Amino acid sequence: MFKKIMVPVDLAHLDVIEPSLKIVADQAKHYDAEVCYVGITATTPGSVARTPEEFTQKLEAFAQERAKVHGQPVSTHTIVSPDPIADLDDDLIEAIDEVGADLVVMPTHPPKHADVIMPSHGGKVATHTKASVFLVRPRADD
Repeated sequence: MFKKIMVPVDLAHLDVIEPSLKIVADQAKHYDAEVCYVGITATTPGSVARTPEEFTQKLEAFAQERAKVHGQPVSTHTIVSPDPIADLDDDLIEAIDEVGADLVVMPTHPPKHADVIMPSHGGKVATHTKASVFLVRPRADD
């Protein structure tokens, strides 16, 4: 059913996205699908990498490590943005088409009243793409 699964990753907060990574591994095995890890970096030095090129190398290394977990083909896609926080939703929506993903798996938070003012990233992505979007919420015991 799914051929290419896109998963946005934040290399600075891998512990937060671990539940999503587990689901991606399960789905990739189940559907015999490729996994595309997408990372967004700034044009300026950050906590993960000093340059976009260094970020791309780290994202690729991360993807290769994850391939050992699920055994499926992997690819990466780096997005370089002058303001990754402000551009995140639009960049992810654009990346879905660029990489040819038919499923997106991404973490999200439980619904809050503030979502009326500032919707979740996953919610916006889900309403602005043709791909299926699987939002992973943290469990209450996590």
